[in-house]
Amino acid sequence: MSTPDDPDSPTTKFDPSTMDDSGPSRPGSDSMLAEVEESGPEPDRWHAGLDVGLLVLRLGLAMVMGAHGLQKLFGLFDGPGIGGFADALTGMGYTGQTTLLAWITALAETGGALLLAAGLFTPLGAAAVLGVTINMVVTKFQLGSGYFETELELLIGLAALTLLFTGAGRLAVDKNTPWRRKPGAFGLFGLLLATAASIVVIVMFR
Repeated sequence: MSTPDDPDSPTTKFDPSTMDDSGPSRPGSDSMLAEVEESGPEPDRWHAGLDVGLLVLRLGLAMVMGAHGLQKLFGLFDGPGIGGFADALTGMGYTGQTTLLAWITALAETGGALLLAAGLFTPLGAAAVLGVTINMVVTKFQLGSGYFETELELLIGLAALTLLFTGAGRLAVDKNTPWRRKPGAFGLFGLLLATAASIVVIVMFR
């Protein structure tokens, strides 16, 4: 029969030298910890469903807003052109510099659509679209329109707001930019920019 003092005993002896501040060390634990620390954060990886979905959302929003912008800029798709849109703004209650506002709106819609389609400076493109739709919704409500007369503008605005905080995805020119990797802060900036621009338009042109 073996005894605790027997060198051949299978009983494991406690060795104080294996102790540290957190308890007994285990073989390989230090190397495992070092590997975790060296590996750093998880790399930015391809997510097919998310990136393709964001591409579809960007292209769809760009197609809708781009068509409206071309209607205003060049009179395409039976659009009114700048002059006709300026007259329409007057009928909506805008009293000052309607021609300038028509140019601003047309360029915001067309430029924002182009940026979204390419995935280039996506927060700026989404903010431009969001700013236009905020003014459209406010104007319609002031003219007495209800929810069902503004639901398209609301949907467009929500799509632009979504892209502000998700970023463009990897299928975009922006794929290696800080605002795609960390869209939260840039999305908040874009939201503030769109809101401020809408307030300026409402105050100065109505």
